[in-house]
Amino acid sequence: MHHASDILLALFIVFVAAQVGGEIARWLKLPGVVGEIAAGCVVGPSLLGWITPGQIATGTPLDVLAEIGVVLLLFSVGLETRLEDLKKVGKAAFLVGVIGVLVPFGMGALWAHGSGFGWDKSMFVAAAFVATSAGITARVLQELGALQRVESKVILGAAVIDDILAMLLLGVVVSLQGGAGFRPGKLLWVLGAAVGFIAVIGWGGTRLMRRGSGWLDKPRHAQSPLLIALALCLGLAWLSTLFGLAAIIGAFLAGMIASETRQQHTLEQQTQPLLTLLTPFFFVVTGSKIDLRELATADALWTLLAVTAIAIVSKLLGGGLGALSLGRRSAVIVGCGMVPRGEVGVVIASLGLAAGVFGDRIYAIIVAMSLLTAILTPPVLAWLLRRAPRGDDTTATDAPAR
Repeated sequence: MHHASDILLALFIVFVAAQVGGEIARWLKLPGVVGEIAAGCVVGPSLLGWITPGQIATGTPLDVLAEIGVVLLLFSVGLETRLEDLKKVGKAAFLVGVIGVLVPFGMGALWAHGSGFGWDKSMFVAAAFVATSAGITARVLQELGALQRVESKVILGAAVIDDILAMLLLGVVVSLQGGAGFRPGKLLWVLGAAVGFIAVIGWGGTRLMRRGSGWLDKPRHAQSPLLIALALCLGLAWLSTLFGLAAIIGAFLAGMIASETRQQHTLEQQTQPLLTLLTPFFFVVTGSKIDLRELATADALWTLLAVTAIAIVSKLLGGGLGALSLGRRSAVIVGCGMVPRGEVGVVIASLGLAAGVFGDRIYAIIVAMSLLTAILTPPVLAWLLRRAPRGDDTTATDAPAR
């Protein structure tokens, strides 16, 4: 039984810790998510102990708020991803998105299997190596005034494809965690179900919404578009679990559908207060679940170093190969821009821990890898962009801004 006073105190501690950690991170010119997760490490059981293991266990109020926070986060990501964007990306952006997913996934799966995991669990671990956190790269590009560069357009266009493929892969590997091991037939069936669900809901839903979004305006309540969109988000999150997919996939698709409405910008503005309130709970709770003692050994640190190296090299290689048509210097910039994992790797690590795919040690290593890629990339990318000639910024006008 959780006493109301204890719950409120825990909520207060987590929320304030998130704001302090985020502000310190921004002052250090780092992504706010880094500070929020670090704050969770500080107030969690590993250090100060202000948040106890019992308060962040599955089904507790903090855990439920964290789950709602990540569902809304993926809804907001989908809200910024329009189906039309996929039709505008050029060949380079497409290749960067696809190869930049396949290479990290393959290298991550081989490392995990070599570390003793079965193939089904290895693919789950590998999913944490896949998705780029485009928000981190976009912030760097914006601050440098580089959004009109050819490389920037390819990076941001590829991020649209990257997001879709990452969500698809995540759905597949979640569905494979049934204890029966790796079976190609099951993989094909799960892949077909995931593609079918995403195609019907994503493609069909966006087309339907594009033609009939006016019905959102019919209710007279000022917040009606937001309320209906949130109902769609929660409904599809639940529906995706019936297909064996992660709830965040349904939330992402709901955001994509809502992005096709005339109220897209209104919805983006109205969801910001909800994100400001709830999303930090996910990252602080995520940080508080990290047992720093799991990283306190030489073996763990060497593993973290190896995992981080694989994460960086695989994205540099995958993204760079896809962008070779732009020239070697530009290919390096594009590959570097695709490196940050940020919140996406953290989300997958959290799902894997909750599902019992891996234990606290691997969880801590994956989250630490996500943080390190988010911390290391911005200064390196900024250095590369400052050194590179601007070239012809009009040659990649088919890549969309996100």
